[in-house]
Amino acid sequence: MAENKLNLRQLKVALRKKSEYELVEEIATLYKKFNQVKEYYQASLLNNDDEILARYKKIVQAEYIEGPKSRSPKMRASVARKAISDYKKVSCSDHGIADLMLTYVESGIICDRTYGGIDENFYISMESMFESAVKFIVEKEMVSHFIHRIQQTVEDSANTGWGFGDQLKDTYDIYVVVQT
Repeated sequence: MAENKLNLRQLKVALRKKSEYELVEEIATLYKKFNQVKEYYQASLLNNDDEILARYKKIVQAEYIEGPKSRSPKMRASVARKAISDYKKVSCSDHGIADLMLTYVESGIICDRTYGGIDENFYISMESMFESAVKFIVEKEMVSHFIHRIQQTVEDSANTGWGFGDQLKDTYDIYVVVQT
């Protein structure tokens, strides 16, 4: 039984049949219905996603840093990583992406300092994000802008569990020290 599912080619064919006015109305409807579409156009048309970045940072930080009224963080890496993934879809700012990725690791370090003794998967997730962030920053030639935050992150991770600080230092040495 064939699945009745619209693919990209079929969508393009259908859209080409619409008038300019109909296309504008279609996009306006998407804008009204879907927050990600609003965010995308905010970032791309106005070339300003400061508010959007701040919103996604709050999502990441809320997973690892104590909230209002002593609400303990849930430490759900999946939620924090999804926020980064969602931000990448709506933003055209490499700087914002790097900022958000570093915020993830910085928030994890604050969590570790506050609660300590977190499981190995927590540290593996932080290490992986740090490596992704540093590689992205090097690839996009933004090291000079982020070097102090990267170094501070490595310094703040010293003496943490599961060799976490050592792994961040190794990543720093491999991608930043060797590259510069």
